[in-house]
Amino acid sequence: MDQRDPDPRTTDLGFARVDVDRAARTGDPEAVYGAGKSPAQIIAILRTLHAEHPERAVLATRLSDQAMAEIADELPDAILDPLARAVTLGPLPAPSGVVAIVSAGTSDGPVAAEAALTVRVYGASVDRIEDVGVAGLHRLLGVRDRLAAADCLVVVAGMEGALPSVVGGLTGVPLVAVPTSVGYGASFGGIAALLAMLNSCAPGVTVVNIDNGFGAGVFAARVARRTPR
Repeated sequence: MDQRDPDPRTTDLGFARVDVDRAARTGDPEAVYGAGKSPAQIIAILRTLHAEHPERAVLATRLSDQAMAEIADELPDAILDPLARAVTLGPLPAPSGVVAIVSAGTSDGPVAAEAALTVRVYGASVDRIEDVGVAGLHRLLGVRDRLAAADCLVVVAGMEGALPSVVGGLTGVPLVAVPTSVGYGASFGGIAALLAMLNSCAPGVTVVNIDNGFGAGVFAARVARRTPR
């Protein structure tokens, strides 16, 4: 028998203890990492978080096709993002600050989409800059004004992972790099891009884990919304 004392900061669902106090501590409610959870578990957690935070969106990421379908049936007010493989439930907050999501190629789209949706849920607006990889530098040079206008940058790239270094050499805007698992065999599922970004010669480049659009989006939104206007 469970002898734990009741904790008003959590809601115990039996399979999970939902952190309903996180928004009070950090400014943002808990998000749901969907991989490894059943659709029923994801739905139960989303309902709990939405009941605690009806005034703003809660987010579930890394959802399977089955989870997306069952959420659509059980939570008709949820907004599905098939590319990001994520859903939101509740209204998005009024945005403060701008995050530019810069992606190298179309294949990096799902990770960039996860980052973009996360930025909106966490309270900043998004400028999507797509398909500006280093194989065609003229494309990146053509959007330098948009890079400079942002409060924070999320730069998403696979293959050799060179894009964040190039962007970091063009602007002093705070930058978080996201290596993706896109690439041929020697990319080692994103490890090559991760190491390239960690070894960037451009100062000020921070790096999150492979395919971690969510983590990058949280960081960037928090930077953007605290930037003095």
